[in-house]
Amino acid sequence: MANDDLNLLRKKSSRHVLVIEACMAEDDKRRLFNISNRLRLAGNELIAIMRNSIEQLLRTKRYRKLKALYGRACENNDNALKSHLSAQMNVMQAEYGASWDYCRRAMIPIGKKYSLPSVFALTRAEDIWKGVEKVIYADGKMLRFSKRGELPILRAKQIERIITVKNIDGRLVFSCSGMTFSPIITDQFEEDEVNAVLNYLAHSEDIEAKAVKLFKETGEIPDTSRPCYAALKCEVIRGRLRVFIHLTIEGKAKRKFSKDGSPRHKYGRGVVGCDIGTQTIAYTSDKECGLRNLAERGEAITGSERKERLLLRKLDRSRRAMNPDNFNDDGTVKKGSRKWTFSKNYMEDRKKLSGFQRKNSINRHLAIREDVNHIRSLGDVFITEPRNARKLMIRSKETSVNEKTGKANRKKRFGKSIRNRCPGYFQSQAEMKFTLTGGRYIEVPYGYRASQYDHTNGEYVKRKLSQRMFTLSDGTAVQRDLYSSFLLYNASFDDTGELIIDGMSCTKSFTSINRMHEEEMERIRLSGKKVLNSGIRVQEGET
Repeated sequence: MANDDLNLLRKKSSRHVLVIEACMAEDDKRRLFNISNRLRLAGNELIAIMRNSIEQLLRTKRYRKLKALYGRACENNDNALKSHLSAQMNVMQAEYGASWDYCRRAMIPIGKKYSLPSVFALTRAEDIWKGVEKVIYADGKMLRFSKRGELPILRAKQIERIITVKNIDGRLVFSCSGMTFSPIITDQFEEDEVNAVLNYLAHSEDIEAKAVKLFKETGEIPDTSRPCYAALKCEVIRGRLRVFIHLTIEGKAKRKFSKDGSPRHKYGRGVVGCDIGTQTIAYTSDKECGLRNLAERGEAITGSERKERLLLRKLDRSRRAMNPDNFNDDGTVKKGSRKWTFSKNYMEDRKKLSGFQRKNSINRHLAIREDVNHIRSLGDVFITEPRNARKLMIRSKETSVNEKTGKANRKKRFGKSIRNRCPGYFQSQAEMKFTLTGGRYIEVPYGYRASQYDHTNGEYVKRKLSQRMFTLSDGTAVQRDLYSSFLLYNASFDDTGELIIDGMSCTKSFTSINRMHEEEMERIRLSGKKVLNSGIRVQEGET
């Protein structure tokens, strides 16, 4: 078996991460927490160095001019000019210490100062360099220091170094800095994943030889379940120290099964058009149509989110009462360095807030994955609009005045909604799910304008964002989000290969699809469950 063939197979293979809790002694947990905290301090020192280098670089007129010219070259697709400008920018970055080589070398003495393993220090430097790239090349503002309690992950990029894994008497055993521990298996899925890794460790040569042979003969990429590298995440949950293993495994994840042995998630066939809003999703398929709130998983989530909001307000009141000299008369925080004093109740409430935020974050992710799995059961082609959640979070630059009150309008846009509902995470999960399960993920071009098209006369009508219900030219009343998902459902490629709205397909399918839309709206009215920004009123007396 040639090493080149094996390396090519590993390069093309997909990977997934198995997150599983580690079973270890409390003293070992404290040691890992100490290492992670020292890594945080070392990372903060490196961030201070890189922040200074970035500020000095961006202060020069020449670099700002090169950056502006590079942006214009990207707009004009001038590759020759881009290469020329990029070479000059790289030279300036090296001169001012804003390069990966400088970042890596600067971390070496810092890592020795805090007695850190070189692998952990190097991976922390890599994470910081990704932030530097966002500031230099993208829309990042400035590097942020890690606060006390924000422990970075302990990651080893090679399975043979620092964090190793072995098959000992049919058990998966990890080792890290003289500590040994095993994973805690809680369900059948985790057991299947661990057994696959144990099987690879016991028969690695045979499995790789068969995989390379199959890849060379058919081009198929089999799942070898090779453990690529491991990482350790230290977390404090309900006052307890807990350590989680993040094991990166080569190949696709094992399929989940119900207690009766049937597959837990079913994969459908057909087209699904999905309109993703800031707080809701609307989807249309030939089997089912739906309109629901994003990241919502029962009444318990709503109550937990409300408790989080109330606790934030309580903390703000306490902070202002204990530090009145740090605030201006209008309630804003004074500029400059300030000394803060916090009460004991404040510190206890901040721990409670951390617990609520952790639970709400997990619940949002679980709710979104459940929605994605349900939509995957309806079809294998997912059509949606391009991502715009990040743009919607940006504050408005222009100051406008409200005509009724005469006061300035808020510059905030959809930041809180996007934070609570995570539409970007839903879209990324949908792309991953459909791609890995043999489906297709398609984004229509920006000129598609699904929310403005009227298929009954073939014209585009611009409507206000607040107009959730409107009437088509033939007199049919439709809901904006559901109708947009219907137009995405009827997308097709034209002669030039660009996605457009298929008017003929819309006319043929509208009667049956609109009937399902009306049934969905009636279900929402009768359920008493309000769908945000939908324009659908629930029955009186319900919420």
